[in-house]
Amino acid sequence: MLNSEDAVATVAVKSVIAAAKFYEGKLGLKKVVSDEMQVLVYKSGNSKLLVYESQFAGTNKASAVTWVVDDVDGIVNELKKNGVTFERYDFPEVKHEGDVHVFGKRRTAWFTDPDGNILALANK
Repeated sequence: MLNSEDAVATVAVKSVIAAAKFYEGKLGLKKVVSDEMQVLVYKSGNSKLLVYESQFAGTNKASAVTWVVDDVDGIVNELKKNGVTFERYDFPEVKHEGDVHVFGKRRTAWFTDPDGNILALANK
């Protein structure tokens, strides 16, 4: 039923103005046209990220968006230059290499937006 349809990652924020500074300024995402008020839409690869204002912003305690990338470490370094701070989680059997969590061949790094939404980078 939905296997051939595109999905859109959706993130609630307190202020689209503050969110734009983070998603555009720090993450380098490019805004696409949206006819909706208080909604930002970004193109990310072949996907879209919808950022909207909500009183429930930042209440999700799990990853809201994950970017699957070729070079987690390289992107972590670039984002750190843009002022992004990374989270550190102590999962069982995880090894930390700087800001990157290593689970066997899986390399993942987590960070949050200004509202506390958890965002992640993971290797392909």
